[in-house]
This record gives sequence, C-alpha cells and structure tokens, in this order.
Amino acid sequence: MASICRHFLKNASSLAAKNTFRSPVLVANNASFIRCNSSGNFQNILTERVGKNNNVGVIKLNRPRALNALCDELMSELNQALDSFEADEGIGCVILTGSEKAFAAGADIKEMQDKEFHEVFGGMFLSHWNRLSRANLPTIAVVNGFALGGGCEVAMMCDIIYAGDNASFGQPEILLGTIPGAGGTQRLPKAIGKSKAMEMVLSGDRISAEEAQSAGLVSKVFPKEEVFDKALALAEKISRNSRLINSIAKEAVNKSYEISLTEGLHLEKRLFHASFATEDRKEGMNAFVEKRKAEFKNK
Repeated sequence: MASICRHFLKNASSLAAKNTFRSPVLVANNASFIRCNSSGNFQNILTERVGKNNNVGVIKLNRPRALNALCDELMSELNQALDSFEADEGIGCVILTGSEKAFAAGADIKEMQDKEFHEVFGGMFLSHWNRLSRANLPTIAVVNGFALGGGCEVAMMCDIIYAGDNASFGQPEILLGTIPGAGGTQRLPKAIGKSKAMEMVLSGDRISAEEAQSAGLVSKVFPKEEVFDKALALAEKISRNSRLINSIAKEAVNKSYEISLTEGLHLEKRLFHASFATEDRKEGMNAFVEKRKAEFKNK
C-alpha cells in the first residue's frame, strides 16, 4: 500500500511527478498515448496500441505522486480501458504496467481510512476490482518497483507476470490492522504455496523479483530497462494466435484452480472438443499439414 511503501522508503515523497516508459518502442510513441474515458480524458491511466501490427493494448497506471496507489476512480478507468480493448477485434493481448518506481504501491489508504463496516460490506467495496481477472483477452503484468498490497493483487489477476530486477512484491495489509481484500489470501497461496504466502501475509514482508520467480509468482525476470520490450514480444506472439482459442485456453487453465482434477480433465476434453467447431482449428491444422503460416479469423 502507498503509505507502507512510503514508510519503507523515507525519500519516496521526492519521486518525480512524471514517469514514462523506458522502452524504446514506447519512448518513440509516447506522444501517441491516449487519455480517454467516457468523458474523453482518463485521469489516472494512459492507454495505447503498440506492436508491429498494432495489436497489443497497453494500460499504464499513472498516479506517480501516489506511487500509483489504486483509488476507486483508477480501477473504474482500468475496467473501461479493458472493455474498450476487448471490444476491439484488432487487439490480441493487453499489457498492464506502471512506472519504473512503482507498478502500484497498494490501495489508496486515504480513500478508505474513514469507511465504516456498513459501507464496505453493504456496498461490496472492491468488488469491481475483479474485472481484470475476468478478462477474455490474455493479460500480462509488467512489474517494476513496488507491487504491494492491492498492487500485488492486481498483478496476480493478470495471466502472466514479467518483473524487472528492481521489483518487489508484498501483502503488508496486516501492518494496517486489516487483511488483503482483493485476492491476496486466495491467489497468493495458489501461486507460491501456503507456507510462503502465510509468511508474507502475517509478517507484511516483501520478496524480491528473484524470490518471486523462484516461488512461482513471476514467470520471468529481466533488467528493468528491458522488461517491457520482453513482455511486448510475448504479447505480439500471443496476439498471432486465434483470439477465440486463446480465450478457451485461458478458461481451461483458470478453471484448474477452482475445480477438482477429475472435473478439470473433463472440462479440458470438452473445451478441446469444442475447438473442432471453430474455423480457426481447421485453419491451424490445415496450415500445419500444408507447411504454411496459419491465417486465423477468430471464428
């Protein structure tokens, strides 16, 4: 969380107000970033289409003075951006990232500090945060700097996490007299096991990018200057697949966390069988036999 992150770094308040991508691709295209919501301007995120075929959507969390603390407005804008990218048939994958200093330092404590039980319980506080975990498009979190509290939880909502070598992950809510409320107690044990997750949740301690990779939370770690470009290369590769089949594959893998092995194997077979009703399955196999590149139509 932002306040905890500032506690860890005494000079955090001196961070620059402006943070931009260090990727050469995005530096060159930085002027084309679009700030847009229903009224025409996002206040807390930046969005862009990138890639050689312009088929990767990028969402950058953009509250640098607050270390990208996740306020209600930011999460609503994030959901709107996801809706927009999913409605765009030209987008095959979405990258979510922050600044080099912080992916997201947690939920906005100032926004929630005065809330009462009846408000959060009756209003289903944080329930709209789950939109990211339900995305049909493949999602990649590119994490540099701090991913604490809600920031760690949001990263875990993505399908894949790539981390810069300066990244750190943690669930420090216990230090504020509360517990994770957006998946930290549920997704973290499934990613790294009960013992390590319990240690992180009960101590509030952080783990490094290397530790996160070793534990299974992070897929790969790269130098912070390279991690976005590496993620972009993966996103472009994913986007060359059938968008329809990508979503089916996502459903099969995600369900494995919720149902028994027997049920999961049954579901996998049924989804595998269902792919035979698609034009893209036929095109993929025909292209393989004919030794040519498949031309998927997402049908």
